Amino acid sequence: MKGNVTMGETITRAQLAESIYQEVGLSRNESSDLLELVLNEITQALLKGETVKISSFGSFSVRKKGQRIGRNPKTGDEVPILPRKVLVFRPSQLLKARIRQGHASRSSAPST
Repeated sequence: MKGNVTMGETITRAQLAESIYQEVGLSRNESSDLLELVLNEITQALLKGETVKISSFGSFSVRKKGQRIGRNPKTGDEVPILPRKVLVFRPSQLLKARIRQGHASRSSAPST
């Protein structure tokens, strides 16, 4: 994905598969299948309640949130918020540093 995506743009599965195709040298179909396999493994692990840690990137986990009382922003009425599971991503320190470094280098670059 070198240079293909601008800040704020969404990266699609097709773009990820294309990057695998260009970087790894698998066929386009094999690249797409590999991406789907990886995403499916991550999904299955999360469904089992496992934490998925990707070195130098971060970890994904499912957290259970208990029932609580919230407020309707329009009326101010109290409303019960039911218990639920939420997906949590915690970036690694390395990823955080790379994001900060990338942001700093862009903000210090002269604008044209």
